[in-house]
Amino acid sequence: MNRRILAIALAVVLAIGGGAMVITYARNADARAIAAESPARVYVAQKPIPAGTTLKDAQRQEMIVETVVAAKALPAGALEEINADNNNLLALSDVQPGEFLLAARFGSTPVGDKAIEVPSGMLAVSVQLSDPARVGRFVTPGSKIAIYQSYQIKDLRDTPEAKILNDNDVHGTSLLLPDVLVIGMGDAPLSAPVKTTAEGEQPTAQAQSQAGGFLVTVAVSPADAPILIHGINNRTLYAALRGSDVKVDPGLEVTDLKLREAVTTP
Repeated sequence: MNRRILAIALAVVLAIGGGAMVITYARNADARAIAAESPARVYVAQKPIPAGTTLKDAQRQEMIVETVVAAKALPAGALEEINADNNNLLALSDVQPGEFLLAARFGSTPVGDKAIEVPSGMLAVSVQLSDPARVGRFVTPGSKIAIYQSYQIKDLRDTPEAKILNDNDVHGTSLLLPDVLVIGMGDAPLSAPVKTTAEGEQPTAQAQSQAGGFLVTVAVSPADAPILIHGINNRTLYAALRGSDVKVDPGLEVTDLKLREAVTTP
């Protein structure tokens, strides 16, 4: 009898537990369904947005319209908000009417056949660099680089020591500019069409390099522009791609006479 009562009690407990699980599952399913149908804010182009147009201008000129879609229909990476943090971003390429505005389509530098965008208050200066001097293909528009200069050391004093130094053709290398924004790459203006070969292929990086190197166009302040231009005309320049949180010693200089002692350990 006791076993029978125990079995009945266990069955009742399992039935109650199973019912609770079914109710919980049903509630979670309802919540998921509601979440999938919840409206999400998104922006759609209602007029063509040319490459280089800022989000702020596109909104002001009514090129875009705000709408809502079900969360399950929201495109991956869709732009859900335009505010002070992103309204100065530029369309990287033309956006056609009816397209959702995707975050990946906007950035700090336009690409394609449009003119480069020079940041406000800055000057664009082009530097011709060899393939190694521009860190291969890893420097692109939007990269931050440090520019180093190599030169022959001259001592203008009229002393025996100066004469010995000048007669021995001593060279040195030091930092020219520590933090420079790249806004364009290539051996022709971005607005010019890319020349192709007879087979319709674009010239390779090696062919462009052999033609005289690449033009790396950077944005510099009016105060730094003459420094860079002087370096271009009188020094050999080399670029280094900056990593995050890197610290560059502006006073570090190495020469043929003190190459080793200038190297410090971390």
